[in-house]
Amino acid sequence: MSRIDESREFIPVRIAVLTVSDSRAMEDDRSGQVLVDRLQAAGHILADRKIVRDERADIADTLRGWVADPEIDVAISTGGTGLTGRDVTVEAHRDVYEKEIEAFGTVFTLISMEKIGTSAVQSRATGGVAGGTYLFALPGSPGACKDAWDGILSKQLDYRHMPCNFVEIFPRLEEHKRRK
Repeated sequence: MSRIDESREFIPVRIAVLTVSDSRAMEDDRSGQVLVDRLQAAGHILADRKIVRDERADIADTLRGWVADPEIDVAISTGGTGLTGRDVTVEAHRDVYEKEIEAFGTVFTLISMEKIGTSAVQSRATGGVAGGTYLFALPGSPGACKDAWDGILSKQLDYRHMPCNFVEIFPRLEEHKRRK
């Protein structure tokens, strides 16, 4: 069973938040704000925040820029994970991933099922890793962002979470580059 090991020191993670939307601005970006509020309340650092239109290349370029930035450990996007023609966030994320975290979408679907039933099948939440940076794509609703943060990310981005977490393997994400 998972638990917090209080003997371990909390390590703040530097997180960038990307809202994918053709219509949102910072002042009415509720989903992005949910993520900002939660990550800061947990003790993490908001490293950057942007809004980009639902354009695959723009989304991927933003993610690549964050992956290349040594001051960003994690990038979380919200929006564009559905099934409509304008929903291209998942494809943009996969353009950037070196490795996909397949279970992230599965666990998100299980959490969503408890809240919205079979409508959860319409979400394509995803996670992956590129250049030593974790990347997560969440649906664009504030509720989905709360569910993903509270049910998955708050735990996996906490070094004290046991039996394992994303933070403790940061140093190993790019170990293949050190091999001879």
